[in-house]
Parts: sequence; C-alpha cells; structure tokens
Amino acid sequence: MNRGITSRVSKSAVPQQQPAEDRVTGAIIGFGDPPREALLIGIDPSAECRLIAAGDLIARCGIRFLGKPHLSIVPGLVAVDYGTFLTGEAAWEFLTKGSNLYPRAEVFGFRNDGVEDMRYVKTLDFALQYEVLIYDSPSATVPIAKPTALIAPADHEIAPRLTQSLSRFTTLAAWESAL
Repeated sequence: MNRGITSRVSKSAVPQQQPAEDRVTGAIIGFGDPPREALLIGIDPSAECRLIAAGDLIARCGIRFLGKPHLSIVPGLVAVDYGTFLTGEAAWEFLTKGSNLYPRAEVFGFRNDGVEDMRYVKTLDFALQYEVLIYDSPSATVPIAKPTALIAPADHEIAPRLTQSLSRFTTLAAWESAL
C-alpha cells in the first residue's frame, strides 16, 4: 500500500557539449625542424617563423589517455551519476579536482584529432600535463594547432589554464634558444 508517498523517476535532458575554453587574441607560429608550435600573446611574430593563425583564437585543454599520451580528449560533457551532467567550467573543475572519487564517470568530447569520443575517468591520465589545443572558432572540433609553448611579456595577464599547461617564455628569442 502506497501511503501517499510517490516515487517519480525524472529524466533530465542531457545538455549539449560545452567545453571549457579560454579566448585569446594572439598568433600561432611554427619554428624549427621538426616544427614546434607556440602561442604568442602580446608579441608580434618574427619573419623567420611560419605564421599558422592570428587573431581571436579559442584555447581548450585536452586530458591525455592513460597509456596513449599522444591522444587526448577535450571534455564537453561529463556524466557523473544517473541524471547528473556537467559542462564547461563545472566539468573542468570536477575533472581536475575531484574526479578520482568517480572513476566510472563518463567524459564525452572530441579528441585532439577531432573525432568524437567517450572515455571513463579511470582511462584518463591526470598526472600528465594537459594538451593545449587551439581552434579558430567556438564551434570547431578539429584544432588548428597544438602549441607546446606560450610566449608573452611577463606583465601580460594570461588565463591560468594556459600558464599551467604550456612552457612560458617572455621573448621569441628565449623560446628559440630553448629549442
């Protein structure tokens, strides 16, 4: 007998994927052989560098796969538990700060090669540095560059996610001498 207690299973709508991102105005350059890419902010590219892109860019971070560090996924949606979904900054915070408590949480997004994918948290390697991927528009899923360095003046304010994931140099010459 049900004494006035009703049990309802509510199905929440699954939200659209929305990756955490940082918008930057700058340039992507390539230098050397094999070519290495760098993100320039507040500095003009030199003539000997190959300009890949310039203007308003979208920077997203990919979390590398456990055992396959050449692959990473840019989280767009995290399914933590039945009916609990996270997107954007909330998903990024969950993954980088507390996902170890939920190894079976599902991470939906696009890999660093642009292919849509789903991974369990336990298959991602949070001990490795995040891979910075640059896109030319907010709707893009295939990155135009994968910089390994950030070149910006010391007093230039940069998004923390980028400074934590890229080696930072204050001049183009300092980066070139480190190659």
